[in-house]
Amino acid sequence: MSKRVVITGTGIISPVGLNTETFWDSLINGRCGISRLEGFEDYNLSIKVAGRIKDFDPVKLGLNAAEKRRNDLYSQFALAAAVEAMASSGIVSGENVAPERFCVYLGSGIGGINTLINQTKLMFDEGVERISPLLVPMMIPNIAGGNIAIKYNAQGACLTHVSACATGTNSIGEAYLAIKYGRADAILTGGSEAAITPVAIAGFANAKALTTEADPSLACLPFDERRGGFVMAEGAALMMLEEYEHAVARGANIIAEVCGYGCTCDAYHYTAPRADGVPAAKALSLALEEAGYKEGENLYINAHGTGTQLNDVAETKAIKLALGEADARRANISSTKSMTGHMFGATGAAELVASALALKEGIVPPTIGLTKPDPECDLNYTPLTAEKRDLDIALSNSLGFGGHNVCVALRRV
Repeated sequence: MSKRVVITGTGIISPVGLNTETFWDSLINGRCGISRLEGFEDYNLSIKVAGRIKDFDPVKLGLNAAEKRRNDLYSQFALAAAVEAMASSGIVSGENVAPERFCVYLGSGIGGINTLINQTKLMFDEGVERISPLLVPMMIPNIAGGNIAIKYNAQGACLTHVSACATGTNSIGEAYLAIKYGRADAILTGGSEAAITPVAIAGFANAKALTTEADPSLACLPFDERRGGFVMAEGAALMMLEEYEHAVARGANIIAEVCGYGCTCDAYHYTAPRADGVPAAKALSLALEEAGYKEGENLYINAHGTGTQLNDVAETKAIKLALGEADARRANISSTKSMTGHMFGATGAAELVASALALKEGIVPPTIGLTKPDPECDLNYTPLTAEKRDLDIALSNSLGFGGHNVCVALRRV
């Protein structure tokens, strides 16, 4: 017998806020966290903007000195987000959840790239004997989840999902299935990323994926005819998923219910989305079907919405295919990447937090900067300002390099 799954806590480190409250306030007020890219002037990069984390002090956010020293930046972001998610959920391993029934599902698209780059430079400059014994445990993509499990005594499964830009959404979707089918009572899940380095920027730029716009307010323009590529960003987002009866029994604050999950692959191209949107539509349809969506319900879709030419058109087609023309036009859609930039492995998790809060608060965050809609992107993308709406269901959609299409559905509780 399947079980209900709910969200009982969240934690955010993002370009628009270092906690959930600030993150949400920034989104509904249309504040842009994208800024001029500084610190890499010697590399003569063509990319001039990014969604950087500002004023991040890991010790002030709950990490100790050893955790700061022994963790790559992506792990520090994850640990800081975990502090908030654990506190807001009220989960304490061994007190209100059995350690063996408490899991961590945390993904990263790239992992500890800062550590890898710094240690590689050290090897070439000073020799292999200078390489840190912590290189490998700081670099690997699973170590953030492992360190969180150690810190909070989560003795159940500790899994790392890597599916590029869909990583965070995949992690949460798989955590939902684990609880639904009785394999865990609570799972701390999400994603983390810190990949704004000259190597990564140059790689994406040379693949013609990034915008070269120098004005931060015009850099990320999902669904706008002026869009010219996505904006790299960093951060972490985690949420506590919990079995419904377990949450009710301990008097937890329930934010929203996770009720559907769809996952497909384009099987088409290693970076470009399939133009007709058919496999992406199937992921949306699977999530909607599992969630029991009924025609005419008030729906919000947090779109992948990267601001690339190919993604935004293909995603629009996918939404129409999944919902039908009439319901697609009734839905409120927005891309919060217009404010945060693209947080890679963390982005889907951050957007699921935004989707849960949109349901709970009855407010749809906007797509800022959308003043010249692309004629091929002709749905309601909630341009410029937030909109109040009594929502029934929300979808968060993520599409990743490799053709990964992932969608998670939420309902109001």
